[in-house]
Amino acid sequence: MIKGKQIAVIGLVVVLMGLLLSLDIKGLKKGNEGQHSGEAAEKASQLPLVSVESVSTTAKQALNANLSDQISSLESSIKSAGEPERFSLLKQIAQKWDDVNQPAPSAFYNEQIAEKENTLSAWLKTGDLFTSAYSSTKDTLIQPALVAKALVSYQKALDLNPKSLDAKTGLGVAYVSGTPEPMKGITLLLEVVKEDPKNVKANLNLGLFSIKSGQFDKGVIRFKNVLEKQQLPDAWFYLATCYENLGQKEEAIQAYETSKTLAADPGFSTYIDQRIQTLKK
Repeated sequence: MIKGKQIAVIGLVVVLMGLLLSLDIKGLKKGNEGQHSGEAAEKASQLPLVSVESVSTTAKQALNANLSDQISSLESSIKSAGEPERFSLLKQIAQKWDDVNQPAPSAFYNEQIAEKENTLSAWLKTGDLFTSAYSSTKDTLIQPALVAKALVSYQKALDLNPKSLDAKTGLGVAYVSGTPEPMKGITLLLEVVKEDPKNVKANLNLGLFSIKSGQFDKGVIRFKNVLEKQQLPDAWFYLATCYENLGQKEEAIQAYETSKTLAADPGFSTYIDQRIQTLKK
């Protein structure tokens, strides 16, 4: 049973997820190894239409006029281009969107590249970009379609190499964070950590699931595994959250302080200071 205080802290964790993502912190940003890419693609086709044109139009609103014009020019050129010029233009546009940190349109263009190359690395890159896109979007209408695209991409990578831990991890994270079937993702992530006990992405997302389900002792183990490999401020924050809910105040304060130092963001620091003051009372 999760106590009222624990529920409040979990709610704050959800808020902090968005804040940490806005700080460009990686790792957070439901896959079944037996699920084929065709099944995932069928599910994606049943969702609201999200196209490269629609996400490109939205993304251009965040760019200055010069960058927007450059991309529009490339997009116009690709419509009349033949092969192999079209393939070269696809790579140029995808890279341009990467350069301006707009994962959604980059993901769609990389998907076209992956369809032509059909390599493990191409599908993994596409899946990672769709993951960044669904993790960072505030548009709840298009998010399910981006999650579905990530599922398809990682499944295609897994079809090419069933032993790929990166593909299995990406698939698991997508199921956990973006579908009503989180246990499919948990199963995949547990398979990953069985083979690679310190896998950062798998442990981080298993840790988040532990927090949501009130299993804070298991969360401590998961986040410590992450921190043995990478000093992520969000991992320290979630570790502190687990300690706080376990009543380990000194450990929680230390972990909060470390997360504040690594994040180095005024808004985040203010929140952490408030948490620490509460713990010291």
